[in-house]
Amino acid sequence: MNQPDSQAMITAWLSQLTDQSPWQSWVKSVQHTNVNPIADILKEAGAKIAPAIVTRLQNEYVQQLAALWQNFLVTKSVTALTDRRFSSAAWQSNVFSSFNAAVYLLNARFLMNLAEAVEATPRVKQKIAFAVQQMVDAMSPANFLATNPEAQQKILDTKGESLAKGLALMLADMHKGRISQTDESVFEVGKNVATSEGAVVFENALFQLIQYKPLTKTVYQRPLLIVPPCINKFYILDLQPENSLVRYAVGQGHTVFLVSWRNPDDSMADVTWDRYIEDGAIKAIHVAQELSGQDRINALGFCVGGTIVSTALAVLYARGEEPVASLTLLTTLLDFADTGILDIFVDEMQVRMREQAIGKGGLMPGRDLAATFSSLRANDLVWNYVQSNYLKGENPPPFDLLYWNADSTNLPGPMFCWYLRNTYLENSLKEPGKLTVAGEKIDLGKIDTPVFIYGSREDHIVPWNSAYASTAVLNPKQPNRNRFVLGASGHIAGVVNPPAKKKRSYWINDTLPANSEAWLETATEHPGSWWPEWSAFLAEHAGKQVKAPGKLGNAAFKPIEEAPGRYVKVRAN
Repeated sequence: MNQPDSQAMITAWLSQLTDQSPWQSWVKSVQHTNVNPIADILKEAGAKIAPAIVTRLQNEYVQQLAALWQNFLVTKSVTALTDRRFSSAAWQSNVFSSFNAAVYLLNARFLMNLAEAVEATPRVKQKIAFAVQQMVDAMSPANFLATNPEAQQKILDTKGESLAKGLALMLADMHKGRISQTDESVFEVGKNVATSEGAVVFENALFQLIQYKPLTKTVYQRPLLIVPPCINKFYILDLQPENSLVRYAVGQGHTVFLVSWRNPDDSMADVTWDRYIEDGAIKAIHVAQELSGQDRINALGFCVGGTIVSTALAVLYARGEEPVASLTLLTTLLDFADTGILDIFVDEMQVRMREQAIGKGGLMPGRDLAATFSSLRANDLVWNYVQSNYLKGENPPPFDLLYWNADSTNLPGPMFCWYLRNTYLENSLKEPGKLTVAGEKIDLGKIDTPVFIYGSREDHIVPWNSAYASTAVLNPKQPNRNRFVLGASGHIAGVVNPPAKKKRSYWINDTLPANSEAWLETATEHPGSWWPEWSAFLAEHAGKQVKAPGKLGNAAFKPIEEAPGRYVKVRAN
C-alpha cells in the first residue's frame, strides 16, 4: 500500500465536496452476502476473511441499521452522538444530520470489524486496518460542506463570508502544498521560538553547534551535549522560555551545547549515514570536549537523534575512546523489533523502491515525511483542519508546537535509505558487530556509561515498550546502570512537559525486568513532570560546580553568530 499523501487526500476530498452522502452507494449493497466493501484492499494485500465471519458481520450490520432506521422513524431522533466530531448542538439538533452521522459511525464500525477479522500476518493485518481507517476518517460527513450542519449554519450566520474565507484559506494551502495547522504568521524562529540566549561556536556542512549562555553563577564541570532529531528542527526542545528543555537544563547549572542540523538541499544529496555519525555527532562530541576542557561529557539524544548519538558512541568506544559520563535517550529506538504504526510504511518492496529512487543520491522531501506523520492521526492533523479552516473559514489559532510541526526538513537519500533498511527493516543496529559504521564494527553494548531512558506511554512514533527495550541493549553486563522512566502522553507532549505546568504524570521503578509490562505493573506513578528525575540523574554525573564562563566559545572556537543560528531558519521547499 502506498504512503498516504495529505495533499492527495485533500484533492480527493475536493472532487467530492458536494457529494451529499458518500456512503449511500454501498449501504444497500452491503446487505448482499457476496459483497465486501474492502475487497480491493484485501486483494492487494493477498489476505482474506472467512465467509462465515463476513456473513455474520453483514447480518449484524443490517440488523443494527434497521434498528437505527426504525428508531428514527418512530422518535424522529437518534441516540446521542458521543463522537466529538458530532458533539455540537448543530449536529444534535438537526435530525437528518444526526441520523447521517449515526449511519456513518455504524458503517465505520462495520468496516473496522471487517479489518479486524482479516486472516493475515500481524504486519499485513496492521496495514489493512490502517488503510481502512484512512478511508473511514476521510469519509466522515463532517468533512463535506453538503453534510456538515455546523459549516452550513456558519455560512448563514456570516452571510457567506465564512465560505469565501474558507476558499481563500484552501487556495493558500494548496499553494503551500500542505494544510495549515496554526497561524504561522505569529511565529518567527529566533524571535518568539528558539529564543534561549547563546551563540554558534562551530559549524560544518552538516550542523551548527550552539553553546547557550549560563543562567547561574556556577555551572557543572561537565557540559551537556544535546543531539536532536534531524527530522524537524531542534527547537522543539526550545519553543518558549516556559516549556524549553534547553532553558531548564541551563537553569539547573549545566553548560549546554546543542546540534542544529542543516536542512539538506541538493548539495547534500549524496550524504550518507556514516557522515551523519562521523562529521555530525562525533564531531559535536569532540568540539564539546575541547570547549569544556573535559574528557567526558554528558550526552542526550531525542528520537532519531538518540539513535544517531548511540551509534556515534559505539563507534568511539570501538576506537578506544570513552567520551561520556552519562547518556540520556528520549523516545529513542535502538531495538526496532516493534516500531508500532510506522511498521506499515516499511517493507522490502517499499525500502527497495526508495533505494532505487534516492539511495545513491537525492533527497527525501520533508513534506512527504510530514504527510506520513500527519496520516497517523488523520482526524486530528488533517480532517480537523479541513473542517475548521475550509468549511467554516476559521483561521487556525497560534500554537508553537504546531508551528514547529509544519517546519519540516529534508533528508539526504543515501542516509535515509541506510537508516530504513538497517534499522526499521532488518533491525541490525542492536546486533553486536553486525553493522560497520564509520569504519568500525559497532556494538551498542560496549557503551560503558550510566543511561537514563525515557519513553512516552501514548507514543505512536516510538512505542514505549520499544523504548524500554533499550534497557536490554545497553549495559548488558551491568543492567543496574540503566534507568527507565515512563511519562504520560505522546511522542512530543510527553517529552515537552515542564515542571511549572504541573501537568500529566510519570512512572518510575528501580527494577528492570525483561518484560516492559512487568515493569509497569510494579512501577509507581507520580504527578507532574519527569524532568526533575532526569535533572537529578544528570547532576550525579556532571562533576563539581565551577564558576560560570564569562563568554561563549574560546580562542579556537570563536562565536560565529547568535543563537539560534542560520541553519535552523532554512525552510524545506
